[in-house]
Amino acid sequence: MGSKDILLDEIESVLSPQKKLDLKYFIFSILTLCMVLVVLFPKIYITQQIYFKSREISKLKSEYDTLKEENKVIGASVEAIKYKNQVLDTIF
Repeated sequence: MGSKDILLDEIESVLSPQKKLDLKYFIFSILTLCMVLVVLFPKIYITQQIYFKSREISKLKSEYDTLKEENKVIGASVEAIKYKNQVLDTIF
């Protein structure tokens, strides 16, 4: 029975080897994760900053267009008032 158990243990170890994680593998994994973060963090940060700046630019552009249209309306109103005053001055 002893040799049979030894043989079964050997076959089991060959068919399903158990790998143990050692400190070297753990440190390598942590360093790899840190390197990935170091590479990706600036890209994520810059992309996020570009997104928020583009939102601000879009908002300011919309306000600029609105103010430009209001300026045209006010300018037309001022011209109408000037024309009305000139007509009244010529009558009186």
